[in-house]
Amino acid sequence: MQTPCIHVCSMDPFAGFCAGCGRTLQEIGSWMNYSDAERKRIMALLPARLAGIAAVPNDMETSLASRPERPL
Repeated sequence: MQTPCIHVCSMDPFAGFCAGCGRTLQEIGSWMNYSDAERKRIMALLPARLAGIAAVPNDMETSLASRPERPL
């Protein structure tokens, strides 16, 4: 069975999918149950998903770091 997993499992909280393979939690959990055709269809989407993560500027950390702390 073909899989896009590269053993870099880390869910991107903003994108909603794994930063390693590009799959959602639903797709990862159901992978073994999908037909070969469904897995191929999903795998065709993954490069664009991962490119989307790479294309987003990493200024989120900067904007969060520049904010003053709020008391709890």
